[in-house]
Amino acid sequence: MNSSSPTLTSDNDGCMVYVTAGSAEEAKAIAQAAVRERLAACANILGPMTSIYRWQGAIEESQEFVLICKTRRKLADALAALVRRLHSYDTPCIVVYDMAAGLPAYLAWIAAETEGAARS
Repeated sequence: MNSSSPTLTSDNDGCMVYVTAGSAEEAKAIAQAAVRERLAACANILGPMTSIYRWQGAIEESQEFVLICKTRRKLADALAALVRRLHSYDTPCIVVYDMAAGLPAYLAWIAAETEGAARS
């Protein structure tokens, strides 16, 4: 085992796009389209999880799935447009988190796998 710690870099344009979906199938369809269209290098699907939220004046509770897409900031709008097109919700959760730092090789992989993506 290598005892040296990897050096992380904060010089990157990576981001993660957090999305919730109503079913595993919906999350998987969005993830596959995002990776196929090179709008994300990778998409993780987590769940089911329980969401408790206020919607149209009532407190609701539902089972959802979390989708975390790793991409670049300049592709976030195009990825959000793809999610809106494929998502069943009127107002889907689409939130972008910048990557404060990351392993340089991983960040380079994200950049390489999203090269050539069509931006909106």
